[in-house]
Order: sequence, then structure tokens, then C-alpha cells
Amino acid sequence: MSTLLSVSNVSKSFEVNGRRVQALDNVSFDVEKGECLAIVGESGSGKSTIANIILGIYGASEGQLRFKDEPLPAKRVLKHRQAIQLVQQNPLSSLNPRRSIGASLRLALDVHKIGEPSGRVKRTGELLEEVGLPAEFRTRNPSALSGGQRQRVAIARALACQSELVVLDEPTSALDVLVQARVLRLLKDLKDSRGLTYIFITHDLSVVRNIADRVAVFEKGRLVELGSTEAIFASPQHEYTRRLIAAVPVVGRDEAELRARIMEDRNANA
Repeated sequence: MSTLLSVSNVSKSFEVNGRRVQALDNVSFDVEKGECLAIVGESGSGKSTIANIILGIYGASEGQLRFKDEPLPAKRVLKHRQAIQLVQQNPLSSLNPRRSIGASLRLALDVHKIGEPSGRVKRTGELLEEVGLPAEFRTRNPSALSGGQRQRVAIARALACQSELVVLDEPTSALDVLVQARVLRLLKDLKDSRGLTYIFITHDLSVVRNIADRVAVFEKGRLVELGSTEAIFASPQHEYTRRLIAAVPVVGRDEAELRARIMEDRNANA
């Protein structure tokens, strides 16, 4: 695999009530083309801040980003916004309630001049079918859809832009377990069929286990551990990672044994 996104020595601070808050501290990692990198951590860990810097919502205080081996500026041009797309936690807040589903998808095609204008209405139906929804849904408004259906529309909109990197910000946390599993399966299928690259932001390691190739663990603005999903779950090296895994619901004997070992170590060191 080749490197699609490179994050090098990125730091970010904010002024809050006259006080400087360090949200990110010298963070570096690469995202390989075709992989799903999960960024995990508790609230305040810095995972949302690094996502916003990747999306161009924030600029970095220090460090740099490169996309396809070219500098990625804080002020993004249209080609960058097309290439890097966001799927939010709550799709209802990102979809215009006064615009039909088809119109929202058509807007993405129009802005980025994708396809011939005469074929874009048909294309919106094809995008809906690609995410498992009937083409007829393009005439509906977001409020007429379920949470899982709206999230599929949000994914379709990212696909409409022919994006290369999709940042998924807690995309399943507002869904029930059954719908969550279906959306995760859809994301995995689309990644394989389209060769997409994902950055999956979450606090839920039980979700990470089912979709991520690698995991980056953030604590208090620092990247404290980075490795394959298998290695992270089998043998976490950092104490913070071990605490996160110990809190994951146990679904198998191997994980039960790992959780028991972590708890024994914590009790021994207490």
C-alpha cells in the first residue's frame, strides 16, 4: 500500500477563557491507501481535533499534512474538499431538511461537476441503490427516513463526490446495535469495492474491532499507541490502551482472558 495522508508533528492549541489549552501535542502518523485507520480515545483525547484538522476545519498550530505526497494547506481548494469527505455522527444535522434526498445528492454532483448534467438525476438513484436504498427515496425528505437510512444517504453523498478519503465521525454511535452492524457491513463492502480509505473516529472499541485495519490511540492530545487492530487487542502496550480494552464488552474467551490479565495487572500495581 502507498501512503495517502501523512500527518507530521502536528500540534494544536486553543485559547479558552484567556488560558492556553493544548489539544494536540506533536502527533505523527500515516494513513495508507485502502485501509481503515481507527482513531480512538475518550472525550478530550484530541481525536476530534485531529479529524477537524484533516478536514480543514481547523488549521494546525505546528506541523504539516501531506495528501498524495503534496502539502495539504489549511485553506482547502475545491479539489481537496472533493477528495476528503466527512460522514457525521448525526446525518440529520448535515442534511438540509427542506431539500429532498435527491436534491442533496445532486448538489454534490453539481458543485464538483461530476458527470453530465442530464445524467445527474439518474446518478442520484444509482448512488442510493449502492448504499442499499431504493432509487425512489430521492423524492423523500430527510425527516421521512430512519436514522440508519439517513446515515446511508450521508455515505452516498460522500460517494457522490468520488472522494478518496472519508472521515467517519462516530458514524454508528446514534444507531441501535442491529442497524449499526448493517451500516458497518456496508462501509466494509464499499471500502473493498471502491478502494476507499477511511479514518474512523470513535470512542467505542467494540466497533473498531469489526472494521479497522489499524488503531491509533489518543490520550490527552497525544498519540500513545499505534498498531494493527489484531496487535492492539491481543497485546496492548500502553496502560491507557489497556484500560480502554478492559472496558470493552467481552464477546469471546480470548478477550475474556485478556481482560482478566489487564485487571490482574492493574490490581497488582494499585
